[in-house]
Amino acid sequence: MNDKYTRRDFIGKAAVTGLALYGMSFAGCKSGFSRTLAQGPRERRANGLKKGVFVARGSSDPAKLTRSAVDAAGGMGKLVKRGDIVVVKPNIGWDRSPEQAANTNPAVVAALVAMALEAGAKEVKVFDRSCNSDRRTYKRSGIAAAAEKAGAKVSFVDESRYVSVTIPGARALKEWMLNRDALECNVFINVPILKDHGATRMTAGMKNLMGIAGGERGAWHVGELDQRIADVQLAIKPDLVVIDAFRILTAHGPQGGSLDDVKELKTIAVSTDIVAADAYAAKLFGVDPKDIKHIRIAEEMGLGSMKPVSLKEINV
Repeated sequence: MNDKYTRRDFIGKAAVTGLALYGMSFAGCKSGFSRTLAQGPRERRANGLKKGVFVARGSSDPAKLTRSAVDAAGGMGKLVKRGDIVVVKPNIGWDRSPEQAANTNPAVVAALVAMALEAGAKEVKVFDRSCNSDRRTYKRSGIAAAAEKAGAKVSFVDESRYVSVTIPGARALKEWMLNRDALECNVFINVPILKDHGATRMTAGMKNLMGIAGGERGAWHVGELDQRIADVQLAIKPDLVVIDAFRILTAHGPQGGSLDDVKELKTIAVSTDIVAADAYAAKLFGVDPKDIKHIRIAEEMGLGSMKPVSLKEINV
């Protein structure tokens, strides 16, 4: 993909010509996923994690912060059982280094993989549908190497692993091609990086789930993007959301590039409530959660609450 051809360029062009709806891939994100199987939404298994938002901050070690935040929520053993298949879904969208804060911090991903395996997981899968070249992005982000070293099975997306899913209760995204591994795993951990986004103001947990969608995702951006982001939460309900705010991209997202746009917060937040997690992330970003349309819509749909049951913040 030519980095000069941005998401914003595509959105403007698609709004005029409708190309996003007729076979053009979106900003380099892979297209051409065929309809093969039909499958329903993923059912989330009950777990013993505490309700609320749990935050660790202060340490210069992202892995230590991640472990501390998860432990504050009850520990990975309350979520992962022996023999489980676990999916850890980071943002691996862009050909950027960890310092540029366009992708999830590799140390955060590796810590989650290690904790899941320590808790007894049979296998931990790590993948994302990249927008730049997947091979370059997986390597330069540092995620592939870090996750594999921690024991994960790291893979590029495979079109045979996408299935057509009907989404009951959806208002705009009533059916879409979604990743079968994310649907069928025992535990799904959503681990986005908090950053700026030209179309939605910011991106965190809910927006990160676009990475499990196949098909022509460009169509999402031509009207009702925020509603579609909320709708997909009905199909894929993460068991745990881990907000990577160790470094955040404050402008020119989603891919950034300049270190001038990066701010170090040294913060990791976790929650079983994706709305509460994103609302907390918005506040870290300096935005009222009510001003982020997909967060507001998701709460209105009963997918979570902007006001967490509890909030625990610890310094590490």
